[in-house]
Amino acid sequence: MLQITPQMKILVAVEPADFRRGIDGLARLCKDALGQDPFAGTVFVFRNRRRTAIKVLVYDGQGFWLCHKRLSEGRFHWWPSAPDENSSARALAAHQLSVLFSAGNPDRAAAAPDWRSVGPRH
Repeated sequence: MLQITPQMKILVAVEPADFRRGIDGLARLCKDALGQDPFAGTVFVFRNRRRTAIKVLVYDGQGFWLCHKRLSEGRFHWWPSAPDENSSARALAAHQLSVLFSAGNPDRAAAAPDWRSVGPRH
């Protein structure tokens, strides 16, 4: 079973992907377009051109998971743009990915910081 944890690196591709691609095609896209190793355990998220569906690709150490969600109605209104011309993906936190799965806006998802010092206070 695929489980998204706060420790996982999650990258959302800025540009739409051709959804005729399967695991091998998306893994190649991870290497060529995103400059990332698809075998590193990173969660990769892609959308189709019409913004009606997303695909998630992740390697779990034994093989690849490929998950596809198509909305019954509407579109994924939020999608990242490139922060600079050299960036083809944007990082998300696990709780933000859950919001995206529900077709929400991850930028509006407030949560506690990922890490807080637990040392003695002065």
